[in-house]
Amino acid sequence: MKNLQEATEQICDLKGSLVALDALVTAMIHVLPHNVRADLLRTFESHAEVARTVLLHTEISEHSITAFERDVQRTSALIGLPAHIDVSVTERTASIQP
Repeated sequence: MKNLQEATEQICDLKGSLVALDALVTAMIHVLPHNVRADLLRTFESHAEVARTVLLHTEISEHSITAFERDVQRTSALIGLPAHIDVSVTERTASIQP
């Protein structure tokens, strides 16, 4: 039972770290000028495609691939949004459970 408790604590720790990084990236995107966002979106989509290819050729859980695809879509939409629109990280993290 101790291993399960430790695993749960580590998952919760990782979730907290992920939410903090998500908040940082969201804030950074919001302060970028629109012309920079267009370059960022093209670069992000290119890197996401490389990551997708790597994921498809490794042994990884379907949950991880689903989370990757969801976050790529969310981030792409966020980059394309005007800076004054608030997108909450709680929408993305609400369905994550340890």
